[in-house]
Amino acid sequence: MKKGSGPFSKKGPDPFFEDVVAGLSLPQKALPPKYFYDATGSRLFEKICRLPEYYLTRAELSLTRANLSSIARFAGRGCELLEYGSGESLKTRLLIRALRPKAYLPVDISESALAGAAARLRRQFPWLRIVPIVGDFSRPLDLPAAQGPRVAYFPGSTIGNLTPEEAHGFLARGRAHAGRMLIGTDLKKDANVLHAAYNDSRAVTAAFNLNLLARVNRELGGDFELKRFAHYAFYNAALGRIEMHLISLRKQEVKIGRHRFAFERGESIHTENSYKYSLEGFRALAANAGFRQARVWTDRKGLFALHALTAN
Repeated sequence: MKKGSGPFSKKGPDPFFEDVVAGLSLPQKALPPKYFYDATGSRLFEKICRLPEYYLTRAELSLTRANLSSIARFAGRGCELLEYGSGESLKTRLLIRALRPKAYLPVDISESALAGAAARLRRQFPWLRIVPIVGDFSRPLDLPAAQGPRVAYFPGSTIGNLTPEEAHGFLARGRAHAGRMLIGTDLKKDANVLHAAYNDSRAVTAAFNLNLLARVNRELGGDFELKRFAHYAFYNAALGRIEMHLISLRKQEVKIGRHRFAFERGESIHTENSYKYSLEGFRALAANAGFRQARVWTDRKGLFALHALTAN
């Protein structure tokens, strides 16, 4: 096991270690999707976003470009822009140019990813005050006090990785962060389109999913043999979500430090949910968390939506 990768290091308990052990100890083994995005996972996700089957990024970018003026009017020029995520994407840069915010506050669980994204944005926008915040947006955050109107931006349909209960909690906490929010959601659509997006012909999504086990090996001293697991993604129509799993191809045991985890052949590790919303369904979710939907923008094909929310 690598130094500092066990349950305790000089900085205290390692959340990654604790979450992995807790998740693999469940009756339905699971790993949190927030740990997909180490350096390798982030590179693989960038490849996913360029795949022909993965419509989501193109749809979100097209609606952002087409509606940038009205999105900026809702947010308000000169506001503080809070983004849940490291914020180096083209969509974020478009929004920064349109808003010329007083400050930009990116939140990310990965300190290295956050530092890299902030450095790149500082080079591109030397006039912009950037306040990076290391934190997990799925839990309560300690943010600096707002120095003026603050708008929260949560693009990429990442809210779909949260269960409806978790999404409600996130939105409810968000009312303390900002009076206005811009949130992207992937919309419900033909199951065949969804299946193709998460089972691409080049197997990039499979590599992205399996990299989570490779990360456990690299950082926590695990001994997963990746060839003994296979990527599996399907649309669960009853729950309105894509589920991603890693299927054990044989009966086996995996070690992480002193912990042992037994797998039966065909047993899975549930690695991600991606909930798909109707416009009405997300409006109701936001209303229950104390937000009113002021506007909603969709791409021409109706694949993706960006919701403008104001706190009640």
